[in-house]
Order: sequence, then structure tokens, then C-alpha cells
Amino acid sequence: MPILTATPEDFPLRTVFRISRGARTTAEVVTVEIRDGDAVGRAECTPYKRYGETREGVVADILRMAGPIGEGMSRADLQTALPAGAARNAVDCALWDLEAKRTGRPVWQLAGLPEPGPVVTVMTISLDETEAMAAQAAANAHRPMLKLKLTGEGDLDRVTAIRKAAPDSRIVVDANEGWSTEHLDRYAAAFADLGVEMIEQPLHADADAALAGRTFPVPIGADESCHTADDLPALRSKYQIVNIKLDKTGGLTEALRLRAAARAAGFRVMVGCMMGTSLAMAPGVLVAQGVAFVDLDGPLWMARDRDPPLRFDGSLVHPADPALWG
Repeated sequence: MPILTATPEDFPLRTVFRISRGARTTAEVVTVEIRDGDAVGRAECTPYKRYGETREGVVADILRMAGPIGEGMSRADLQTALPAGAARNAVDCALWDLEAKRTGRPVWQLAGLPEPGPVVTVMTISLDETEAMAAQAAANAHRPMLKLKLTGEGDLDRVTAIRKAAPDSRIVVDANEGWSTEHLDRYAAAFADLGVEMIEQPLHADADAALAGRTFPVPIGADESCHTADDLPALRSKYQIVNIKLDKTGGLTEALRLRAAARAAGFRVMVGCMMGTSLAMAPGVLVAQGVAFVDLDGPLWMARDRDPPLRFDGSLVHPADPALWG
């Protein structure tokens, strides 16, 4: 009979990570294992306060599934047993991994996907004063793409300095809901001139009706406004890009559904992450195949990671070794 466990774990970051709504020095995750005889499926999630989650609440939600999992709950059943979010993500991805371990077939085969290859991830430049962000960018100027965390006032100075510090890197920016419409109107054209390729979630999700029917010189991406495929109809007149994160979708199952639905609806796709280890990123690498933007740099921020970790060649992240996941 499968046995499910959920364990809170802390992974220190190599430096402070700051966005518009706060800073952290530790990735506070929950590790799930589903053990069935000698086969063990593992996964990781990151509870997120912005979505009303706490680590204690997520652990409790996961453990409520122990009985149904022991009775053979399927991934399809899980989609209605838990809402989209961190708890369902960890259980869903652990079930995928468990099936791979039981059958000896990789998850990409089980999901009917092409064999995955490496993908190029952004490197995130944490929010800071202009000079400090420019220094971060200069240290990462060899990377193909940088993602800049922004906040509102002073952001044009930040992006201008970073473009000078990393002239050859592609750039996307992320306001994490920290802008007003006035910021968007003020910055969009200038950012286009600086080569910015996307502005991610400029307005609070509850205020993004202000985007409806408008066009900007830089494509607008939905992060906090997009969790599952059911959100897409409301996003059509507001956004051109959607950011898929497994902690929002509630796992690989819904992430794949969202990717297919987004493409069918004409959205470009980004695959992102919460702050987490290689175990959290591994399923995301499957979803990230062939998408427009990849943000799976969480392991690059870790002071220590899983063993074995995902393999990075610079900004190129390779599919997981089965010993890690999948």
C-alpha cells in the first residue's frame, strides 16, 4: 500500500533574493514522498503567502491525501480532491515520479511527450538599488537572458543601467504586481527601445482589467493572473504571454493542460518557478520544452541543492537524472 509523507525543509540561498513584495534568504519548501514497496516517488513544492498558503497548511492538505493515496488514488482523481496550488503540485508530481519508478519508463514517455532536451533559462537579477542591480547584471553578462525584478519608481534607471552592464543579454522584466497603470504607460516605450522582450505582471491581478483592449510596445505576461487553463478566457484581451508555474497549476498534470490550451488560444508561453531546489524544477523542464521563455534558475540560487542536482551548463539546464525525478 502506498505511504505518503510530507516533510518541511529549508534550503539556504547563496545571497538575498528580493522582489517588490519582500525578500528571502531561504527556500522554505515541502518535500513529499510516496513509497510503494521499493519504489519511491518524490516531489517538492513551495507554499506561497501571496496565494494564501502557509507551510503548515500545505503539509496538512498533503497529509489529508494519505488515506486516498494508500487506497490507490489516481492523478485524475487528485485534480478534484485538492485545489490548484502547492499541495496538489507536490502530490501530483510525486505520483508521476512513482509511476516512473514502478514501470521503469520516464515521465516524458508516460505523458506521451517527445524526449526532452536541455533548455536555456533566464538568470534573475534580484531587486535592489540601480548600482547593485547593474553589478549583478555585469557578473551575469555572459548569460543569454536576464530577468529583472522591478518595483515601480526608479525602474527606468535600473533597466538602462542593466542594459549597459549586459549589452548582449536578452532582457525580460517582472514587476510582481508592483506597478500602477501610470508606470506602465511611462515605461513601456522606453523599455521597448532598450530591447525588453516582456513585462511580466505589471499590475495587481485584481486590477488587471485596466489592461483590457490595450496594446503596448512590449508584450505583457500574466503570472499572478494565470493559474490554470480555466483562467485563459479572462486573459485574452489583457495579456500576450502566460507564465506556467507548477506551484500555481497544482502539478505537472494541469501544467501540461494549461500549456496546450494556452498555445491553442494564441498565447506565447513562459515556464517559471517559485524559489526551490532541483527537485522542484525537474518537472518544469518537461513543460519548458519549446516555449518562448524559461525561468527555472532556482537551483542557481541555492547554497546547497538536492543530490543529484539538475545539471547546468551555464544557463543551459538539462532534463533530470531519474535518480532525482522522473
